[in-house]
Formats: sequence, structure tokens, C-alpha cells
Amino acid sequence: MKNAFRLLVLMLFAPGAFAAWEEGVNYERLASPQPTDSGDRIEVRELFWYACPHCYQVEPLVSNWLKNKPDDVAFIRMPAILGVSWELLARGYYTAEVLDVVDKVHEPIFARLHKDRKRIRTPEDLKKIFVEQGISAADFDNAYKSFAVVMKTSRSKRVREMYGASGVPMLIINGKYRTNATMAGGNEKMLEVVDFLVEQERKAAAGAAAEK
Repeated sequence: MKNAFRLLVLMLFAPGAFAAWEEGVNYERLASPQPTDSGDRIEVRELFWYACPHCYQVEPLVSNWLKNKPDDVAFIRMPAILGVSWELLARGYYTAEVLDVVDKVHEPIFARLHKDRKRIRTPEDLKKIFVEQGISAADFDNAYKSFAVVMKTSRSKRVREMYGASGVPMLIINGKYRTNATMAGGNEKMLEVVDFLVEQERKAAAGAAAEK
């Protein structure tokens, strides 16, 4: 009996014992679950805007998180369009995606805006960054005007409708939940909430499989 009591005390006062994240406080359930693009994997989708200083601050944390991302988790970046001025930079990201050069230009676009303190106002401003990273101007032009980029951009205009997004950065977990730094209590904690929800989804999937 004494041993059981000691175990209970240790569990209660162990680090993180009260770190359970609460729905409606640290994360929210989407009004309508959204389809994912990750097949059987658990999807983590980042809504961002290159001109957002908070997104720039979160980027190194996301990069570190990705280094230890489990194989059953798919990470997808999605540039949000919550205003007319957001579209240019969203098209820049999707142009990089179509050309398969996100790894080359993602950080430089952020750096041009937040480190160099230069504005990106036109497609030509974007093109300069791509060319600096070794992508030809012709390839940029073709991709920027492509049907694929137009369609991806059109979908980004619906983030408010799909995910209830009113600001960025926001993380969407498996098309069911959303969280941000304000709800979680900080940038680092936001990723802890993501890990919590990923594990929750993993257990739910395992339970569903066991019932079959």
C-alpha cells in the first residue's frame, strides 16, 4: 500500500504530469474536418505568410522539429492568403514547389523580407531571388504562370473557410485540429501541442485498426 502511494505521488509531481493540453484552450477542433493530402500518414499543415514576422521567428523551430519528424507524419507548408496583398508571396512559394526548389528559395525569401528589410512587391522581385539561387528566369516565368500554381493559389484563398484561419502562423493537425502560439502559450509550446495531437491521432488510428 505504501509503495502504491509513493508511486502515485511520483506520478503526480513528475515533470509534465499536468502538461495535458486542453481542447478549446490550447487547440481547437475544426468546425468541419478537412481532407488531407498525406494518404495514411498523419498530416501537419503549416499556414504561413512570408511577410509575417511571427512566421519568420517560428521557422527555425519548425526546421528543428522536422529533423525528428516521425515517418508516419507528413508535413505540408501552405501559404495562406488572407488578403489581396498576400497572393504574390503565396504564388512565389507555389512556384518554388512546382520547380522543386523550395529548399533553395524558402529561407532566402524570408531573409529578403526580414533580414535584408527589403520589400517584395512584384513577380520581378521574386524572380531575382530565384535567379540568385540558380533558377533560370525562364523557368521561373513558366512556373509562375502555370495552371498548377494558379490552382494551388486558388486553394490558399480558402484557408479562412477551410480551417477557420484568421492569422498566421497556424498549424493544422490531420485536418481536424488547429493551434497557434497564442492558444498554446508560445512558439515552442505550439509544437508540443502538435506532438500531443499527432500522438492522439496515432492512438485513434491504432484503435480503429484493432477493431477491424
